[in-house]
Amino acid sequence: MDDLQTILERTRLASTKWLEENSNNRPMNQSNSATIFCKKCNDEAGYLVKDDNDNDIWRMCDCVEQRRARRLMRTSELTDELRKLGFKNFLKDGRPACVMRAYETASNYYRQFDHVRYDRQNSIALLGVPGTGKTHLLVAACNNLLTKGISVLYFPHVEGFNNLKDNLDELETKIGYMKNVDVLYWDDLFKGRKTPTDFQLEQFFGVINYRYLNNKPIMVSSEKTVDQLMDIDQAIASRIYEMCKHFLVIMELTPEEKAAGMKLNYRLEG
Repeated sequence: MDDLQTILERTRLASTKWLEENSNNRPMNQSNSATIFCKKCNDEAGYLVKDDNDNDIWRMCDCVEQRRARRLMRTSELTDELRKLGFKNFLKDGRPACVMRAYETASNYYRQFDHVRYDRQNSIALLGVPGTGKTHLLVAACNNLLTKGISVLYFPHVEGFNNLKDNLDELETKIGYMKNVDVLYWDDLFKGRKTPTDFQLEQFFGVINYRYLNNKPIMVSSEKTVDQLMDIDQAIASRIYEMCKHFLVIMELTPEEKAAGMKLNYRLEG
């Protein structure tokens, strides 16, 4: 059996290796030299403490989780503005019933995520009229999942596909990450073109089918309804529906709300 000093040294080296692999999380000063990120452990990712018997114990520092959270946030592709979106700053006053239902559905999805994560119905979709807060609510769920250490990738349909086409050498790597990240949020699905290109359909089906077969959660927002998605591609739409049907909201006014002159798109108000 290894002696205590050997065990402590092995643990310290493992922590140092972790730190080196994640060194791009360190803040840099203006002279571009590394600064101390954590004064508690001096960036050793751990420190020695005494147990009840006065023996040295190597304790992992809290900064390890902080660094992981920073790394997850950076790889999420969420912009600084999107990172500000949460459930608390979502405007609910005077909004139509479907918006309130979307708010409750998104917040419930986040709260129940640990319980449904590996189920067939482990995903969420908010579909319909633009300007109803679909992106805000799903980004809020993303931001909250990130704080729990869940990796998330935000993929805006138009900008995302433009980026994929502009960097075809990295296509396989990027698609691979989209397939395997803990949660994939596909924003504004089938936005733009009246008819998606063969490239878009092929890549999207490949990603969705992989996640469908492996019970990996997706989030979807789109101006298309389920029926409209079915008109585009039944194989894609049926998978989305089956994965999301427990957390699915179609953004539409009730007859009473229409009669009262309510608007769904808040950008058109005032």
